[in-house]
Amino acid sequence: MNLFVFILALLPILWLIVALTLFKWPTFKAAVGSLIISAILAITYWQMPIIDMASALAEGFAMAVWPIIIVIIAAVFTYNLTLRTGAMEIIKQMIASVSSDRRIIVLLIAWCFGGFMEGMAGFGTAIAIPASMLVGLGFKPLFSCLVCLLANGVPTPFGSIGIPTVTLANLVGLENTSLSFMTSLQLSPFVIAAPFLIVMATGKGPKALKGMVPLTLASGLGFIIPQLAVSYFVGAELAVVVGSVCSLLLTILFALKKKPDPQYAMQVQSKEKITLSKAITAWSPFILIFCFLLLTSKLVAPINEALSVFSSQVTIYTGPDPNLVSFSWINTPGVWIFLSAILGGWIQKAKCKDFIQVLIETLQQMKETMITMLCVLACAKIMGYAGMISDISSFVILITGSFYPFFAPWFGALGTFVTGSGTNSGVLFGQVQMEAAQALQANNLWIVALNSLGVAVGKMLSPQSLAIALSSVDSKGQDSKLLSMVLPYGAIMIILMSILAFVGNMIL
Repeated sequence: MNLFVFILALLPILWLIVALTLFKWPTFKAAVGSLIISAILAITYWQMPIIDMASALAEGFAMAVWPIIIVIIAAVFTYNLTLRTGAMEIIKQMIASVSSDRRIIVLLIAWCFGGFMEGMAGFGTAIAIPASMLVGLGFKPLFSCLVCLLANGVPTPFGSIGIPTVTLANLVGLENTSLSFMTSLQLSPFVIAAPFLIVMATGKGPKALKGMVPLTLASGLGFIIPQLAVSYFVGAELAVVVGSVCSLLLTILFALKKKPDPQYAMQVQSKEKITLSKAITAWSPFILIFCFLLLTSKLVAPINEALSVFSSQVTIYTGPDPNLVSFSWINTPGVWIFLSAILGGWIQKAKCKDFIQVLIETLQQMKETMITMLCVLACAKIMGYAGMISDISSFVILITGSFYPFFAPWFGALGTFVTGSGTNSGVLFGQVQMEAAQALQANNLWIVALNSLGVAVGKMLSPQSLAIALSSVDSKGQDSKLLSMVLPYGAIMIILMSILAFVGNMIL
């Protein structure tokens, strides 16, 4: 194994980095380039028959469309519909009216509600919406971006109804609940730490924690303990959704009992009185999503088993050792989210034309994301079947040896930094992590989950995340200043993650 083969195999990913960082290309254009490069290399240097390359590409496309793209469209459609009906304004007002303490308001909006939005929709909504809410309440734009980026990192592996972790598990052949629980376990100390970092950022130092430690700790523990339980028993889909809701309720409970500190007090104007009926109506799509996904999960075995018959298993790849690709036609998150959005919209008095217009606008809004997903998954499949992934992992293991686990989170961080997506990071490097674990005879779950651990840092620092945050608060062009604010947090976190990765691998 030599350096030339390693660089050649890595070329589709290197192109992605160069195209995004140096050429400033949009992600979907860079991803198309990566797909073309991987296809050419597979056919020429790796001697892959054209029909095999085409079928690998088709398998990647199929896995991207169902269930990934369907759930992305469904999640963003749900959010856009709540904007159209005005329900999102009621949700914002409910959260902001709990306390007049700036630290608590930031926790509720950036951490709790931001986590909920990441779990439900992801793809930038969890940064853009809370940041714009904070600015609307009088917080400074760059500060609002900073706390939302800090809050958005650790929930990302379970964003958009768990798609990053579900996709990673399917790609490397691991069981959803096992990988979800291991990922949540690794993230635990960082989930607990995140609310403390947010409070300190709000008060410009550790002094801001005065009188806030019980509430802040409850906000972190209230998030991670339910997340661990849901990961273990249900899987990735609802882990962050349940965690964020529990954290929100617990934080509100503590906030109602805490006297506001005059040093951090601010005025929160109430626009209208919100009745129980208005609150339930506003939250109805999200309540329905929660109920549908829970009732059809493995926790309710009779329903889950009855719906499992509506599925297909097909072999798409024509070459040696093909994967058996499974498609669940009814019991897949995208279907239930669409149904919840339609029922919720009906409850909120949305008209037929609203549904149609919002769907068209959502498809238009997400078209570049869909192209990116198609190309990245197809690229990963071609690289995997051609042997390019194996050559990458072989070289990295040769160089790092037993120290590989220390660097494993860096792959996850790099993939997310470049593409802005935890899902894409798993697709790019998940197989590398799996093959490294097998070569080192390490715990497969531990090593593969480390990719998702690194995703948390990559998401905070990604140029896409910075751009989304700044555009939502009308502060475009200040990317370098925002990066300098968030970079110290990311640097410390990736070092701590690497230490955890290495020590944990020694124990396991």
